[in-house]
Amino acid sequence: MIKSTIRMLEFLAPVSDLALRLWVANVFFKSGMNKFESMDITRMLFENEYAVPFLPPDIAANLATGVELIFPTLLAIGLAGRFSAGVLFVFNIIAVVSYPSLNPAGVQQHIMWGIMLLVPFLHGPGKLSIDHLIRKRYMGTD
Repeated sequence: MIKSTIRMLEFLAPVSDLALRLWVANVFFKSGMNKFESMDITRMLFENEYAVPFLPPDIAANLATGVELIFPTLLAIGLAGRFSAGVLFVFNIIAVVSYPSLNPAGVQQHIMWGIMLLVPFLHGPGKLSIDHLIRKRYMGTD
C-alpha cells in the first residue's frame, strides 16, 4: 500500500511541476499581453505611477513587456526553465519595489508568485519540459 502510494505520487510529481509552471507563467504572460495591447497606457504608467530605478520610463515599459511575454513562454514549455524562473523571480521583486502604492493583498500575491517561481528555479522545470528532453538526449541523464 505504501509503495503503491509513493509510486503514484512520483508519477504525479511531473504533472504538478508542469501545472505550477503553467499557472505562474500564465499570470505573467497575461500581464505582458495587457501591457502590449495598450502600450500608450503602459508607457504612461511607467512615467507617472511606477518608480523603476535607473531606467527611463519608455525603456522600462518596453523591457517589462518583453520580460512578461518571453520568459513566461519559456517557463511554460520548460526551455531554460531555471533561468526563466530566476528572471521572473527578480522581475517580481522589482515590480513590488517599483509600485509603492501596492496594497497588502497585492503584496501577498507577489509573495505567492515568488514562492511558486522558486520551485522551478531551485528544482528545475521537471520531467515534462524541453530542458529534461535536452538533458536526457545529450547528457544521458534521466
